[in-house]
Amino acid sequence: MKKLTAILLLLTCLLGTSYAQKNQKFKIGDPAPELAFTNPEGKEIKLSELSKNRAVLIDFWASWCGPCRRANPRLVKMYNNYHRYKYKKLKKGFTILSVSLDQDKEKWVLAIAKDSLGWPYHVSDLGGWQSKPAEIYGVGYIPQAFLVVNNTITGIYDHAEMVQKDLDLLVKKKPKK
Repeated sequence: MKKLTAILLLLTCLLGTSYAQKNQKFKIGDPAPELAFTNPEGKEIKLSELSKNRAVLIDFWASWCGPCRRANPRLVKMYNNYHRYKYKKLKKGFTILSVSLDQDKEKWVLAIAKDSLGWPYHVSDLGGWQSKPAEIYGVGYIPQAFLVVNNTITGIYDHAEMVQKDLDLLVKKKPKK
């Protein structure tokens, strides 16, 4: 049964999320469950520490996921714009926490570099579809994303770049070009 589930999830990733069941585990306004996992250098990163006075987009992805990799350039562009903005009641602004469902550390790290994922927060337990972070957040397909503001889930998205409208509501001032 686990193999069949893994195959169906892989097909969902390859075909996109149109056939995927929507995430039913959380709703907007729920407290964000803690994520405390290591980055490629072995340092633990905690969501609860990142999201104090900050909007954090949790992006679930993997190096082997075609839709994820095709979305990464748009995600980089969005990050490069939005992390510079001033936000209402969020002194630390905006960042991204990338959570990988990879099993191969080398491929994960290579994809971060190749796709120019320049934000400093990347974690994985290298568990693939049995990843503990994916289990905690009820992730059954990737890409999938959550917006967390001050440890509260404020958005759930099929693709990370869908967050832009919600971030615009939080923006106080955009820098001059």
